Amino acid sequence: MKNYFKYIAILALGIVSCEPELENSIEDEGFYSNGQADFSNYVALGNSLTAGYADGALYISGQENSYPNILAKKFAQTQETSGFTQPLMNDNVGGLLLGGNKIAEPRFVLSVGANGPRPGRLNATPTTEVGNKLEGPFNNMGVPGAKTYHLLAPGYGNVQGVASGMANPYYARFATSDNATVLADAMTLNPTFFSLWIGNNDVLGYATSGGTGTFQINNTDVATYGANDITDPNAFAFVYSQIVEELTANAEGVLLNIPNVTNIPYFNTIPNNALALDAATAANLTGFFQAVAGVMTQVLMQQGASAEQAQAIASQYAIQFNEGANRFLIDVPVSQTNPLGFRQMTEEELLLLTIDQSALAQGYGSVVLTQGVMEVLAVLQAGGQPTQQQVQTLFGAVSGIDDKDVLDSEEIQNIETATQAYNGAIAGIAQNFDLAMVDVNEIFRQALEGGIEFDGGLITAEFVTGGAFSLDGIHLTPRGNAVIANAIITAINAKYGAEVPKANLGEYGTVTLEQNVQ
Repeated sequence: MKNYFKYIAILALGIVSCEPELENSIEDEGFYSNGQADFSNYVALGNSLTAGYADGALYISGQENSYPNILAKKFAQTQETSGFTQPLMNDNVGGLLLGGNKIAEPRFVLSVGANGPRPGRLNATPTTEVGNKLEGPFNNMGVPGAKTYHLLAPGYGNVQGVASGMANPYYARFATSDNATVLADAMTLNPTFFSLWIGNNDVLGYATSGGTGTFQINNTDVATYGANDITDPNAFAFVYSQIVEELTANAEGVLLNIPNVTNIPYFNTIPNNALALDAATAANLTGFFQAVAGVMTQVLMQQGASAEQAQAIASQYAIQFNEGANRFLIDVPVSQTNPLGFRQMTEEELLLLTIDQSALAQGYGSVVLTQGVMEVLAVLQAGGQPTQQQVQTLFGAVSGIDDKDVLDSEEIQNIETATQAYNGAIAGIAQNFDLAMVDVNEIFRQALEGGIEFDGGLITAEFVTGGAFSLDGIHLTPRGNAVIANAIITAINAKYGAEVPKANLGEYGTVTLEQNVQ
């Protein structure tokens, strides 16, 4: 993944936590205070970020280092609590079985091979069976994959609906009944304090699919949504307010807003100008696209366009390439103004971490030059007239990146519009219900744009080496979870007059180095 993995010795320092303890750490009982908050029965609601999901899987050590579990331990230093239970997986492998069949893969680990360090799936078999029900409810009610409206959906934890996609396998393990809801299960614990971090998945699925879903603006019927759709902001606000209203019946709490998902490593690791060319190759590609533009001009004129109209449309395909870094080409919808359906990426557009980099090296995102293409170019260079079949061969050599592998400018705008609307709603609800709020959006932005300093180092959004994000490029490492926990503590202390101690970030690790990969 990228060329970030140059210095394995330096990388190892980020994997093994060795920062010193704070010199002025105070653990004396009675020094800390819960203020006006009551942490005696803390419940956390959310999705995978709350559950402790990391490295592309849910596993025990990730759950144990989830930000709610970190918080619960700190709360226990301020007052007596009832403890904090979590629906632990069976192992540190990750992955899920349904009826003995694997339905979710093991976790990613970092392996070192001939091409340097890179993430790979752990070579192990999952042992967590969805059908083996746990006795719930639990204090950590984070459900990987849950969108805001899923917290209110009866049957979301019905094991019988998992195979058809009508239910969530993670919630199915610990739902109190087949028709239970996540929120109702949480409320059976009679929480005295809660945290709510939900809404990321209402836009994340759209982003990680490359924007293949739909922004459901003005459609509040969530039953009609596809898996990769963006939730309508009005529907989001209505459901979110319902959740908070029920949670605040007898409890104080803290709300976390939604980070702009384009700030995570999943979208910032593979640069869109990674088409590196030497001078000769750049000249050849420029010549190829000049030929495409010339042939397209002739095709349009044959279809009845004037010479001026044809040249204006075809000129967009005369793309210039230079020695060094160049931006890739992407596919776009065929239209009257872009009849060939491709263009060069713009500066702000993003490639997904999951794109096939070996395909990029073979011409994906530029041109796949076959012998047939070279023969057509030879005809054109000799001043000949290509046949219709040769024209199609020429045009077909252009290999734009598919929509599923890229976020274009319109898709990025949809994500930003939804995120801003969600966060506006969360801020308003926090104020209406007089709750603490954490600006996670700002935290993620800081991690991307320079990093977050702490005693002993710097935590950034750099993939693998930055320390904040796990090997799936989306979810947090233990150290990243500690950053979120500390931000929550800051908000709680300010809002409720508490003195909850913060986590020492240096005590929490980042990614796991392991050679046993698939």
